[in-house]
Amino acid sequence: MRIAIVTDKSRMDLLPSEEGFKEDEQKRKTAEEVKNILSQKYDCISLIADDNIINQLKAENVDLVFNLCNGIRGDSKLAQLPALLEYANIPYTGSSILGHTLAINKVYSSKIFRAADIPTPNFVSVYNADQLKDLNIKFPILVKPNDEGSSRGIHQDSLVFDMDSLIEKVEEELGIYNPPIMLNEYIEGREFSIGIVGNEEDMMVLPIQEVDLSHLPEDLIRFYSFEIKAYYKDKTVYHIPPQLDEGEKRLLEYTAIKAFKALGLKDYARVDIRLKDGIPYVLEINSLPGLMKEKSSLYRMAEATSLGYEGLVFKIVETSIKRYNLQTGTFHGPRIVGI
Repeated sequence: MRIAIVTDKSRMDLLPSEEGFKEDEQKRKTAEEVKNILSQKYDCISLIADDNIINQLKAENVDLVFNLCNGIRGDSKLAQLPALLEYANIPYTGSSILGHTLAINKVYSSKIFRAADIPTPNFVSVYNADQLKDLNIKFPILVKPNDEGSSRGIHQDSLVFDMDSLIEKVEEELGIYNPPIMLNEYIEGREFSIGIVGNEEDMMVLPIQEVDLSHLPEDLIRFYSFEIKAYYKDKTVYHIPPQLDEGEKRLLEYTAIKAFKALGLKDYARVDIRLKDGIPYVLEINSLPGLMKEKSSLYRMAEATSLGYEGLVFKIVETSIKRYNLQTGTFHGPRIVGI
């Protein structure tokens, strides 16, 4: 079987410099690591998604795409490569067009969670600062882009405590990210990430991760912002597994699976939840969670099991192969040019 590991072009010209640099670094390293692992069993190539990606995939006789593309621009950018691949009838790992579109749009996903009786923080979406006059959620408020992941656009000053700061932050975000901007009522509680791999009856939940920010410097606000992820990794403690009683553990797992199914996701995802007064509030779902070695949450979760990081990457591929009912013996061999 021939697998293409496909990732994006750079977004350095669209994202603030530090966010763009970190994103490019993560893309490059993840693609290299995934290719190294899968090459032990499959014939693998690496490609950058551009206007010619479908022609490249067909010319290379690719059987399956390992999709690492977040997209470049637009409010449904996470679904752009899946849309092209489905049109060309090329199998790929991860969620479909619909699943990625719903997951990346935090406003729509939050509405779906509410409709499915899945707890989620109170929220509003705004297209301009004038809409803040009739605000009906309580401070503190977390201001964040509607369609970004990995804490892009969520900084220490994104948690605001008064109207003047809120107006200033919303105007700043609208100058960088796609409207609308999402405002979340801040939930003060323990933060957990739950990794899910598989589909339907073969679905498995990885060990739960708790993010412990109690060791941060006193001048920092204790929530999982871009700065915390980028500069305070040595002060962030990840508990895998965390201290939970059996009822809490089952509640978190049940809520994560329910949220995964509510958005129609496939193959794998990461659900972020805050637990407060026994209520598991789903903050968001990352339908294309990071797979970077020694950094990403799914890496840490997998390493806490017999699966390990390599096993996780193989499991994602095997899950996709089963979903498409592919024959692993369809490997075409290296493409020979000019014969």
